[in-house]
Amino acid sequence: MLRKTDFVYSGKQEPHRLRTRQILQQHPEVRKLIGKNKYTFFAILGLVGFQVVLAWLVSAQAWWIVIAAAYLLGAFADHSLFVMIHECAHHLLFKNRAANRLSGILANLPQIFPSSVSFERYHIKHHSFQGVHELDADLPNRWEAKLINNYFIGKVLWLLFYPVFQVFRISRLKEIKPFDKWVALNWLAEIVFTAAMWMLFGPKAIAYLLLSFFFSVGLHPLGARWIQEHYLTHDEEQETFSYYGVLNVVAFNVGYHNEHHDFPSIPWNRLPQIKKTAPAYYDSLQSHKSWTILFFRFLFDKEISLYSRIVRKDRGKVKLTDESRPDMDLIAAGAAAAKLEKVG
Repeated sequence: MLRKTDFVYSGKQEPHRLRTRQILQQHPEVRKLIGKNKYTFFAILGLVGFQVVLAWLVSAQAWWIVIAAAYLLGAFADHSLFVMIHECAHHLLFKNRAANRLSGILANLPQIFPSSVSFERYHIKHHSFQGVHELDADLPNRWEAKLINNYFIGKVLWLLFYPVFQVFRISRLKEIKPFDKWVALNWLAEIVFTAAMWMLFGPKAIAYLLLSFFFSVGLHPLGARWIQEHYLTHDEEQETFSYYGVLNVVAFNVGYHNEHHDFPSIPWNRLPQIKKTAPAYYDSLQSHKSWTILFFRFLFDKEISLYSRIVRKDRGKVKLTDESRPDMDLIAAGAAAAKLEKVG
């Protein structure tokens, strides 16, 4: 087996905008799925409340209970809160942008680390410039990929400290503004919340929240989500994969990743309907059915490394200010063309 020493380079454009266009042409009824879901806000309230109450309940318990609760319960709640932040990043709750950002900051509170607003700006660029190394924060740094490569221990540490590795990626994304008043508000809210939790419930409550955060994105079957989405686990052609397993029920359908990239203006509760409406486009793609199996496969399979990602040098004609709404943009362009044709 030859060990990879570089990423897989592609001269093709990312696949999603083309598929979006094709599906809209053949299944125009998909347009009806685009919209907002204001009820997602109640899910945020419930999850934040769940984490606060559980932090209080374990605050006077033995350390093994704190750790077990974080791994078995808190990780799932925090992972769901990440999905809520993701929905807010795409402004899929309310028409008002500020309301979406404030909702994201609320969802971020139990996670201790202020990341909601920053996630929005970097994640949108991931959609717009998938595979472009200087703009896609989802891609590992070159030194990161070289350091971890396909080593078992390296992968364990990488998953365990996944948020830390993500922070190091920010420095290479020089075209993206890292700080503004919204980021400052995110930090302020997090500092106030964490201080209040410490004063009310003590250090074990904070430890529970910290452990929940790290387990939700790292050394946990839920951490396989980051491998599932864009790592080349089947071949070197398909670069985005969906997950159709049972955990979508508690993860708010975040596994429907091809569907989401194709139609980022459709909220979480309607993502399965995209696949049902246009099955020919998704049944033909490779997918995952178990995050747990993928988790262990990633750790032990030397064929999968951090180099197992597609990168591209061509940005295409996408502007840096693109807001990653290919579905809405295509619909608007089609409507404008039809209006001109009618006038003419």
